[in-house]
Amino acid sequence: MWKLSVVVLAGAATLLAQTYGIGRPATPEQIRDLGAAIAPDGTGLPEGSGTVAAGREVFAARCSKCHGEKAEGAVGPALVGGQGTLATAKPVKTVGSFWPYSTTVWDYVNRAMPFDQPGLLKPPEIYAVVAYILNLNGIIGSDQVMDAKSLPKVKMPNRDGFVADPRPDVGNNVGNNVGNNVGNNVGNNVGKKAKR
Repeated sequence: MWKLSVVVLAGAATLLAQTYGIGRPATPEQIRDLGAAIAPDGTGLPEGSGTVAAGREVFAARCSKCHGEKAEGAVGPALVGGQGTLATAKPVKTVGSFWPYSTTVWDYVNRAMPFDQPGLLKPPEIYAVVAYILNLNGIIGSDQVMDAKSLPKVKMPNRDGFVADPRPDVGNNVGNNVGNNVGNNVGNNVGKKAKR
């Protein structure tokens, strides 16, 4: 489905550029540079692996200046904590409390981090950083190795906190794709009582 979305998006941009004379079609290189979207089931994850220990080192070098030494937040948002707060007046949305899929964390770090050099980290470094963040949140043990097979198996605390969108115009698969929007803190649980 995500591959189809990329093709449709590229085709629509080309059509708009040709029809209305605005913008320009994306080149094949630009489309390729967007990378593959990583699905909640892990489809699209590359080879490589990372440990919590390696992630601690990468995090200290590349992430802590924005997210704090222990991912508690600084210039950037907190990545840890918030469990039990989503149903309160002041929910704390972190990787450990809000994000429904561990694969979405990988995808977001891959595409957008570090903030000043997105795309800098290589897959083993990304697996390691994700392992470290999951460990800080108490989701995985310190000895676990994250890779394309193990990462999708991680059960995030709020995985069941998202519900399918009942609107007839969005289709039946929206609840399965909500992880793709988590980086923007957009989900289909607005106005719904989520599992805490």
